[in-house]
Amino acid sequence: MIGSYPNTRLRRPRAHAWSRAMHRETMLTPADLIWPLFVTSGQGVEEPIASLPGVSRWSVDGIVARAKEAIDLGIPCIALFPNTPSDQRSEDGAAAYDPDNLMCRAIRAVRDACGNDIGILTDVALDPYTTHGQDGLLDGRGYVSNDDTVAVLVDQALNQAEAGADIIAPSDMMDGRVRAIRMALEMGGHPNVQIMSYAAKYASAFYGPFRDAVGSGGLLKGDKKSYQMDPANGEEALREVALDIQEGADSVMVKPGLAYLDIVWRVKERFDVPVFAYQVSGEYALIEAGAAAGVGDRDALVMEKLVAFKRAGCTGVLTYYAADAARLLNG
Repeated sequence: MIGSYPNTRLRRPRAHAWSRAMHRETMLTPADLIWPLFVTSGQGVEEPIASLPGVSRWSVDGIVARAKEAIDLGIPCIALFPNTPSDQRSEDGAAAYDPDNLMCRAIRAVRDACGNDIGILTDVALDPYTTHGQDGLLDGRGYVSNDDTVAVLVDQALNQAEAGADIIAPSDMMDGRVRAIRMALEMGGHPNVQIMSYAAKYASAFYGPFRDAVGSGGLLKGDKKSYQMDPANGEEALREVALDIQEGADSVMVKPGLAYLDIVWRVKERFDVPVFAYQVSGEYALIEAGAAAGVGDRDALVMEKLVAFKRAGCTGVLTYYAADAARLLNG
C-alpha cells in the first residue's frame, strides 16, 4: 500500500548512486547478451557493413577471434549468420545443408578453438542461400511452399547440429517446423541441442541492414508477408508461441525488439518460458544515426534500450551492441 506525502517521499531512495543501485529492480549483465556475427569467405577478412556502422562481416578466423572476445567479456553465446557467395546460392538453397558451407566451417572452428566455453546459436532459414531471397522454397506461382520448405529446414538444422551448434534458431516462420526439427534432432542423436524458435517474427521495416549483411537484400523478390506476422497482430503472436512450445521449443524469440515489447511482456506473462528479443539491424542503425546527429549520448541510449528489454521480461537479448554493452557493464 502506498503512503502519503511527506511520510512517503519516493525521491528519498534516488538521492545517491549507492541507493539507486540498491533499489534497482531490473539488472542487466553480460550474461543477458547474445552477439550476432556475420560470416564471410576468405582468410583475414573484415568487411564493414555500410548500413550497420561499426558492424562487419568476418572470415572464419575473425569469427573465432570474436568468440574468444565474447568469452573474455562474459557474453555466453554468439549467433552466426552467413553471407553466402553468389555462386553458391541457388533457387532451392541447397548450400544450406552443405556440411562445408560457411556456417558449418565457422561452427567447427569456434568449437575447436573455444570448446564448450561459449554457446553457438545458428540461424535456420533459406534466405542466405537462395537466389530469390525468400526464406523457403517457391512453388510455380512464386508462393513460399510451407511443407516442402520444412523438409529442407530439417536437413539444414541437422547439418548445423552435426557441425557442433548448441542452439538451432529457426527464423523462417513456416508452420510445423519446430516439431519436425525437434523430432529430427532426437532421432539424429542430438537430444541436448536446443531450439530457440523465432516464434513471433513480424514482417517488419526494420530488417533492411541485416539483409544487406547477409547479401539477400538486393535479391529479394516480393515480400515476406505471407509467412511473417502482421505488425498489427498481438493475439496471433500468442498462438504462434503456444504452438512452438508444444512442438518442442526450449525458448522463444520476439523479433523485432523495441517496437514489440508489449508482445514480450504478454508472452512472458502467459507462458512463463524463456523469452528472447532481437534488437534488429534497423533499431541498431537508428541509434547510430541518432547519436551521430547529436540527439543523445550513444552509450546511454544503448544501455537504456537494453534495460528496457529486460524490464519487459526478456531472458536475454540478441544485439549488435553485445560487446560494447558488456564492456560498459564490466566497467
